[in-house]
Amino acid sequence: MRRLGLVMLAAVLVLAGCSDTGRQGREGGGKTGGKRPATVAGIPTSTGTHKQKLDVDTPGHREYLIHVPPKLTKGGWRGGRPAERLPVVIALHGGLSNMDGMRKLTGFDALADDKGFLAVYPDGFMTTWNAGDCCGPAKAGKIKDVDFLSRLIDRLTDAGLADPRRVYVTGFSNGAGMAYRVACEAAGRVAAIGVVEGALVTPCSPERPVSAMIFHGTADRNVPFHGGGERDFNDKRPFPPVSRAVDFWRKKAGLPEPRRNVRALGADGAECSATGKGAAGAEVVFCRIEGGTHRWPDGASEALWSFFAAHPAPRQ
Repeated sequence: MRRLGLVMLAAVLVLAGCSDTGRQGREGGGKTGGKRPATVAGIPTSTGTHKQKLDVDTPGHREYLIHVPPKLTKGGWRGGRPAERLPVVIALHGGLSNMDGMRKLTGFDALADDKGFLAVYPDGFMTTWNAGDCCGPAKAGKIKDVDFLSRLIDRLTDAGLADPRRVYVTGFSNGAGMAYRVACEAAGRVAAIGVVEGALVTPCSPERPVSAMIFHGTADRNVPFHGGGERDFNDKRPFPPVSRAVDFWRKKAGLPEPRRNVRALGADGAECSATGKGAAGAEVVFCRIEGGTHRWPDGASEALWSFFAAHPAPRQ
């Protein structure tokens, strides 16, 4: 533990010496009419993937990648803002990975270009997320990842780039657990979540129902389908079964058990069942992958986007 503390301290000191470029590069931001500015609130508007930094009011900063699709770049602009806000998919990497790894794993860039949404890949703290009872340095350091992700969402919506009713968070493994935690503690900012091979390991009292699509393989040994394993290096308690998370989110929305069979577009081998939409539009879809291991299933990205597109947040 002493060695872990020294490593974490060193990381904080390194971050403290970096600047927040998210507040720089505002050239063209004041342009009006139909012209596209080079940046909006410091965020590039040109098509492609851009590395950004975000000030989180702590020593140092946090980083993320944002992929801007042609729909934003070539769309209409009014007063330096896009005429149409786009949906945003925030994709959280698994433990011991990073934002570049999640970008490659999911292939959301190409899908974003085709469907017209922003794809965002935040970086965890020392390759981990504080998802509650898991995992690693982020949990041990009590990193406020919900605050970081909430601030990131606010930055994108306040800039007029992302539609507040179409903010979606997905994740793999530790990142999936973090997606759960965001929905638990910042439900007002999130329309739906997509969980792949993750567990709900945090106290959860969301302010409103959140739609959820959950993928889990029956042969996952890292986060066992029926529960088990160990939550973290210093927490020997088992992970809860995936059924507990499915039941939690459907009951929160007053939904029946997911019995209606649905096809997860492109997700080969996934047997998916849905609850149907409730009064507030929330829905839970559970995709069981027989023999599936701890991996991002082929076609999961396409299936998640189809689910997200059909589940905007209710109007306030």
